[in-house]
Amino acid sequence: MGKYLQINQKINSFNKIIEVSGDKSISIRCVLMASQAIGLSKIYNLLESEDVMNALKAIKKLGISYKKKNNYFEIEGLGLSGYLTKKKVEINAGNSGTLARLILGLLVNVNNYVSITGDNSLRKRDFSRVTKPLLNFGVNIKSKNNKLPVRIIGSEYLRPINYFEKLGSAQCKSAVMLASLKSPGITNIKAKKSRDHTELLFKSLNIPINIKKKKNYDFIKITGQSNFSGFNYHVPGDISSSAFFIVLTLLSKKSKLIIKNVNINESRIGVIKILNKMNANIIFRNKKKYKGETISDIVVKSKKNFIGIKCPKSLNSSAIDEFLVIFLVAAKAKGISTFNNLSELNKKESPRLNIAIKFLKMIGIKVVRKKDNIKIYGNPNLELNDFYKVSNFRKDHRVLMMSCIAALTLGGKWKLADKDSVNTSFPNFFNIIKKLGAKII
Repeated sequence: MGKYLQINQKINSFNKIIEVSGDKSISIRCVLMASQAIGLSKIYNLLESEDVMNALKAIKKLGISYKKKNNYFEIEGLGLSGYLTKKKVEINAGNSGTLARLILGLLVNVNNYVSITGDNSLRKRDFSRVTKPLLNFGVNIKSKNNKLPVRIIGSEYLRPINYFEKLGSAQCKSAVMLASLKSPGITNIKAKKSRDHTELLFKSLNIPINIKKKKNYDFIKITGQSNFSGFNYHVPGDISSSAFFIVLTLLSKKSKLIIKNVNINESRIGVIKILNKMNANIIFRNKKKYKGETISDIVVKSKKNFIGIKCPKSLNSSAIDEFLVIFLVAAKAKGISTFNNLSELNKKESPRLNIAIKFLKMIGIKVVRKKDNIKIYGNPNLELNDFYKVSNFRKDHRVLMMSCIAALTLGGKWKLADKDSVNTSFPNFFNIIKKLGAKII
């Protein structure tokens, strides 16, 4: 493959069993928590993407050693006060908002300034949603216009806080949770429903945490300054990566796919619930529990006769990374699909809502937007024959992968820029898609 990807034909029918790479959200959290444990941690099936490798590089700059063995990574943690900082430490989070925001929470007790920066896309994103609550712990944080680079120096006189997370952002909630580990006393968090990987990891490590789940919010209490030991963890498959192959199968003809050992945590399966409401009939098989997470095989078959839906706003947070491919199914559905309150989509690696609307219009789908609400007028007979070029999407890995799925299922001739952007989250994407029979130049 050269600078651009070219896809000139749809994928043929397939009947396959695959496994996707390790969950990115859990991989980053495992690296960061292992760096704070006392002693050796072993992490199996760690996603070896750019985002996760940047997390490993970050803890190494903070004095934590790691090495890769045959099929796992070893990380030697030095406890909650184990980060050893020298002057002018700079951590480059690359494209990862998860890494940049979460590691800020762990830097609240460092004794020298640490600077967090990232790539061009990440430097455009708002960090005030994290820095504002962290300031309340008693740290010193400096930034320009609430953007990266952010400089932080910790305090030895940290104080617990009361925090209301009202955006449904797991990154913001998790940054405060990680900071609470370093402070004395009890930190209280009222958080709008969002992914709960950090809470489950805390529980599995026996960190003192109390969670009361209400209809719209979770109430979390964390007792700080409680050390924990090194741990072993096998990272399950990523539902966000799986979503691309699920939609590929749904929109292909006479195909069946089984995706093995995927994390179907309730806070992550909004994509499955939404697609099933659109008549997809995706099922789970061989469910099991692992460290609080739910692991399952996912079985999906080709489907016709998708129906438009009014997407419940309550599913937005648990499907936030999968809306691009959900929109593709809506484009093939009968009737109108309505999605509301999607402002968070424009706060991702690229302004995904804006890009999605532009993309859908490019392939001939009518979209009506009112503020952060959209209506997609589906066309069950949608077939493409023209030439399409996708570029200028800030190297957003999910935009590229969504474009590949569209090309392989809807037809037409496609030229796609920034093929290496998949390395951010899913470096094995092209290998798997070729095993399913895709022809990519």
